[in-house]
Amino acid sequence: MSNSYPINSRNKVKRVPNRGHYDQKTVFEVLDAGEIAHVSFVADGQPFVIPTLYGRSGEVIYIHGSAASRMLKALEVGIPCSVCVTLVDGLVLARSAFHHSMNYRSVVLFGTARKVEGDEKNEALRTISEHLIPGRWNEVREPTDKELKGTMVLRLEIDQASAKIRTGGPKDDTEDYDLPIWAGTVPFKRQVLTPETDPDSKASYDVPESVLNYLKSKE
Repeated sequence: MSNSYPINSRNKVKRVPNRGHYDQKTVFEVLDAGEIAHVSFVADGQPFVIPTLYGRSGEVIYIHGSAASRMLKALEVGIPCSVCVTLVDGLVLARSAFHHSMNYRSVVLFGTARKVEGDEKNEALRTISEHLIPGRWNEVREPTDKELKGTMVLRLEIDQASAKIRTGGPKDDTEDYDLPIWAGTVPFKRQVLTPETDPDSKASYDVPESVLNYLKSKE
């Protein structure tokens, strides 16, 4: 397995290229930290961008949804698609309006998808669940045959990818540093709140281990 994705006109970072990363380690770290992917594709001449949950297993991204999903039905025939995951780490406030920016980590993937069935479909659904809350799959009822039939799962091989990352403070024009204007960053920190028990629960249950571990991981 190569440690980096090949660079060509599709995945090359052209704007501020020094922020581009093509190694699998960086790409996978962003994917594993994210939760929502935006899937881009063209169907019947119309471009679409659809947000969806996902899970990664090696060099594969799994996405799922209703078997009647327009996105999944379009992608299962093998048309090219692109997937983007973005994490916002803070606002960058410069002395000029032009140089305001944002600290972020993002990944753009390119590939084609195919429908999966059988054992791989079950494993893919587990992968998506474990991506969100590790350990949760083993605490809940697994999908029934009816639920599996109504769900489509696609496997997207990551043929190409690039990450783009911005860190640090504002970068103003030299003459603007003399302006009497505050500049700096406003870091973002994700806050996970106290779990709320379903009011329709028929009994009182302790918060499960998977959720407690998830809370600890976000502290």
